[in-house]
This record gives sequence, structure tokens and C-alpha cells, in this order.
Amino acid sequence: MRFLVYDRLLGIGDDYWIEDERGTKVFLVDGKALRLRDTWELKDLQGHVLVDIHQKMLALRDTMVLQRAGEPLATIRRKRLSLLRNHYRVALADGNELDVSGKILDREFAVEYDGELLAVISRRWLTVRDTYGVDVVREDADPALLIAVAVCVIHLAEKERED
Repeated sequence: MRFLVYDRLLGIGDDYWIEDERGTKVFLVDGKALRLRDTWELKDLQGHVLVDIHQKMLALRDTMVLQRAGEPLATIRRKRLSLLRNHYRVALADGNELDVSGKILDREFAVEYDGELLAVISRRWLTVRDTYGVDVVREDADPALLIAVAVCVIHLAEKERED
């Protein structure tokens, strides 16, 4: 499954569609303006919130939190002792972890679970400017979660670059 995400998606207060490889709208990212923290909702076509995405307010390091139906889903932050600057850890609520590494700011990175590839995020396949693809490799993977992880990691990397 491949999804197309527009780079301007990271604007707070704006809404953006995520399309599948055929150009069909699949998810809506609803940016919440006038909030104290960066906040988005990833919704399906019927408007149901699949993943609530927000920045953790009181944290030593920039941290994004994902929730589903009001319950914790994942916490995302840059790996503390990594030699690679573009290496993030996704702590899932069930105790498992996802590993995100690659060239985050270039939109060329991968999401893995226990050494197994779940998704590849890349601009290489696309000719449309300011667009990157989220290619979900495993059929049993949760596309909404993986798209939310990609959005959060890019947001964290860009905030770090600005600081």
C-alpha cells in the first residue's frame, strides 16, 4: 500500500488529504489551530478520528504522543544515545518499539519493528514536488499508525533543525 503525503501537511491549522497511489483520498489530516501545542487528527473518509497526534507539553526532549480513541497508542522521540542524528524511537503502548532511521529531512527513511521493515518513506518514486510516499510493506501493518509516525518524525526533525 502506498500513500502520498504532501509536505505542507505539517502546517498547523490546515487540513490536508492523504491519497493512495491511484489518487483516491484515503485520510484527512485535520490541523488544529490556536492550541498551545502542535496538534493534528488523522481521520478516515467518514470523519472518524483514527489517530490523535499532539506534542507532549512537559518533556525534557521534544516528544510527540499518539492516541487512539482516547487511549495511548505511542510516544515518539529522538533516540538519546544514537550516533545517527536521524534516529527515532517509537514506544508503543503495548510495550513494543518501532525504530525509525534514515534521512528524515530528505524524506528518505524506514520504519522497522524488531529488525523487520514495516514502511519506507521516500520522495524517490514521485515526480510531484513537495510530496513524499509512505509505502507500507507489510499487509498486517496499521497504515494510519505508520503515516502518523512519519508525520511526527518529520515534524520533530524540522523543529530540531530550527532550534
